[in-house]
Amino acid sequence: MDQYVTGSIIKKLREKKGLTQYQLAEMLNVSDKTVSKWETGKGYPDITLIEPIAAALGISVIELLSGENITNMNRSADMKRVSFYVCPICGNVIASSGECIVSCCGLTLPPLEPEESDGDHKLMLHRAEDEYYAEVKHEMTKEYYISFIAGVTDGSVELVRLYPEGEPGARLKIRGLTSIYYYCDHHGLFRAAVR
Repeated sequence: MDQYVTGSIIKKLREKKGLTQYQLAEMLNVSDKTVSKWETGKGYPDITLIEPIAAALGISVIELLSGENITNMNRSADMKRVSFYVCPICGNVIASSGECIVSCCGLTLPPLEPEESDGDHKLMLHRAEDEYYAEVKHEMTKEYYISFIAGVTDGSVELVRLYPEGEPGARLKIRGLTSIYYYCDHHGLFRAAVR
């Protein structure tokens, strides 16, 4: 995209809200001719108007900038669609149970694509009463480590944050556990089914 917001998305969302160009212009303290220029691609909104435009159209700034109106179609809490996001700047870990746009430190984050566990990132489960101790045979140095382990059931995510020079494992409740995800800071996200 060679512009930061398209006039076509403004027009589409304005019409969806049942607003005229004049009404939107009044809300933003600009002229209706200005709104017309945006919608026809003859001009672009000033960056200071992005938040007010998003608020007037009833969407988030991220949705306005991406040109996509995100609707969560996953209303039944089906965790089969769980996604994880990791910020490369601050290391923040975010989990979602449906389609969304995630932003951290000014970046829009893509969902991580899990791989099946491999020999270098083998997950071992040790049972202790009603919990598993999920352990990854992996170095835990400041430069190379597992940053989180997450247990996923049909209705929840139990995410345990790990830190360099710590243990590469976490205790997870067994009840309903269907899969375990874990993230290597160099090789990405891994997934192991729990039988």
